[in-house]
Amino acid sequence: MTLERTATVTRDTLETQITVTINLDGTGKARFKTDVPFLEHMMQQIALHGMIDIEIEANGDTQIDDHHTVEDIGITLGQAFSKALGDKKGIRRYGHAYVPLDEALSRVVIDFSGRPSLQDFVDYRRAMIGRFDVDLFGEFFQGFVNHAQVSLHLDNIRGKNAHHIAETVFKAFGRALRMAVERDERAADAIPSTKGSL
Repeated sequence: MTLERTATVTRDTLETQITVTINLDGTGKARFKTDVPFLEHMMQQIALHGMIDIEIEANGDTQIDDHHTVEDIGITLGQAFSKALGDKKGIRRYGHAYVPLDEALSRVVIDFSGRPSLQDFVDYRRAMIGRFDVDLFGEFFQGFVNHAQVSLHLDNIRGKNAHHIAETVFKAFGRALRMAVERDERAADAIPSTKGSL
């Protein structure tokens, strides 16, 4: 397992130009320039609660809508996690978290299994939070799952306020990520699978 678990990934398409830099052993520092303010607010939750340093610069066709930018940030972030983790030797692999915010409560469970699977059971009470289309959360998480090669279960257990629901999901996602990518000192040289690979 390498000492530094960092990665920088750039995605350049006709729709978006995105660069993501992460440090899995960071302190929760975050810097974003995406032109999608509510997504930046959610990404701050991932960084802070995941104790992961995240920098994202994105230039996308937001004059159309935020879809391509949000989806491609998910894709690029997933690629960065995959690159930073390498063969995944010595990580805990699984992570889970419950997070409340006032009336809202969500649970996130993740497995760095090497197999992409998203189970998204989060229903929002309205279509928009400010100018952010809540359908795009699904695009973000699907992009991440496909490229980080993880199994991800998102469950909103209760909630009424769409902002609260979203925030509990992203805070729980950050905490689940932190648990899953943590170094396991008792299995520092082992890949956490009976197959011997992930």
